[in-house]
Amino acid sequence: MISVRALSMRLSSGGREVNVLTDVSLDVPAGQFLAIAGPSGSGKSTLLGLIAGLDEDGLARFRLDRIGYVFQSFHLLPTPTAAENVSVPLELAGETDAAPRAAALLAEVGLAERAHHYPVQLSGGEQQRVAVARAMARRPALLLADEPTGNLDSATGKQIIELLVGMNRRLGATLVLVTHDTALAAHADRVVTLRDGRIVSDE
Repeated sequence: MISVRALSMRLSSGGREVNVLTDVSLDVPAGQFLAIAGPSGSGKSTLLGLIAGLDEDGLARFRLDRIGYVFQSFHLLPTPTAAENVSVPLELAGETDAAPRAAALLAEVGLAERAHHYPVQLSGGEQQRVAVARAMARRPALLLADEPTGNLDSATGKQIIELLVGMNRRLGATLVLVTHDTALAAHADRVVTLRDGRIVSDE
């Protein structure tokens, strides 16, 4: 499902070259729940963004059709309602049943009663559930989540992880979750640990 081969990335910082990722190779089979763990600054989010092709405009349609992405900071559009936020990828794909599909997805994440609320009217946990519903709207084969519980308390974060894992199992999607929390990583089928841009363990 995912194949990464000898991936390295360098960035300029303060006039010097910094190795963000060094010789990373990784295969993730379809349907697996993989956690990418490691301390802050280890290259986890950079690796996830490269897997998603976030900086590559030419992959926009591929991302729309095949990838769901959940960000730490939710990234909901502020002026549309929760339902309208979930509808966005469906409308971009030209699907004619976007509104009822969005309503069904919000019901699936326990937010049927909040569909017509704006993001500012929702709690952090509710906003992240909207983000999960939006990420799953196109039934993607690959679900990527970058520190999805980072801005949430532990109880709410646990609910989000259970939601992601449930969708991973139910839909057979491959789930790759970036986290610095070893307790969250323990929910995964497999944990790859990065340190200083290198894989230091894979178990």
